[in-house]
Amino acid sequence: MRRKPTSPLPQRNGLDAARLRLPEGSWPSLRDHLVSRLPRVAPARIDEMLREERIWNISGPLAIDAPYEPDSYIWFHRDLPIEVPVPFEVGVVYQDDNIVIADKPHFLATIPRGAHIMQTALVRLRDSLGLPDLSPAHRLDRVTAGLVLFVVRREVRGKYQTMFRDRLVQKEYEAIAPVSPALELPRVVRSRIMKERGIITAFEVDGEPNAETHVSLVEQRDALGRYRLKPLTGRTHQLRLHMSGLGVPIVNDDFYPVLHERPLEDFSSPLQLLARTLSFVDPVTGDPREFTSQLRLSAWS
Repeated sequence: MRRKPTSPLPQRNGLDAARLRLPEGSWPSLRDHLVSRLPRVAPARIDEMLREERIWNISGPLAIDAPYEPDSYIWFHRDLPIEVPVPFEVGVVYQDDNIVIADKPHFLATIPRGAHIMQTALVRLRDSLGLPDLSPAHRLDRVTAGLVLFVVRREVRGKYQTMFRDRLVQKEYEAIAPVSPALELPRVVRSRIMKERGIITAFEVDGEPNAETHVSLVEQRDALGRYRLKPLTGRTHQLRLHMSGLGVPIVNDDFYPVLHERPLEDFSSPLQLLARTLSFVDPVTGDPREFTSQLRLSAWS
């Protein structure tokens, strides 16, 4: 298998250049192909990027009259969307030559996606720590706070990602939710969770369970409780769905049991869910590891 070439463009603001492979075919020029292939980008903007030498192949910048070369690669930095700044810092709980354990705040996405590019934990950490190859071994929802493991070196990235895939990491979450006297705890919740592309929420269906969560009540204050959640699996919105299904939805959950729209600039009511601990045997060093978030849930503290 032919190895994909490395980008000739350096990162910009902690972001890698986008890479496009030019397929077999015939176009009068590279410019004509890009106009056809990138309908969301105005032709005038493509012309401007070519004139400013912002589109490169492996040999360097391409001119506006560059010929189309099938089965080759080009690179360029995408125009960034206008983003609402997230007014919370990413904490670093631990760092060595292989990993960074970060404390991601509420409302900050883990990785660039959709409308969230610069305002992501990955981009911020690459910039602040000077680690251009940093990448996440797993993800947290944008509205969930807590621990995320990032990998420093590409050579060991797969070992840490495989560790999460194979469920070799013990995770513990903390949630604030109502207390129901009729709810017997601790208990194990099992269900089948599905997520359809284009639909923002997940849902439970009949069938063989693919999601399992251990739920216990740690402490109670009046009508609210502090819960310990231990997921054995990692389905989309699993903890939120399971708590809602028990009749005790997590405080400030805008998705479950009822979907509510929240403006992106509203940071007033964070979801009361925290990825509190991560523990595992380091796949590179063999050492046992355990990390605890330094964040606190506002509804309790």
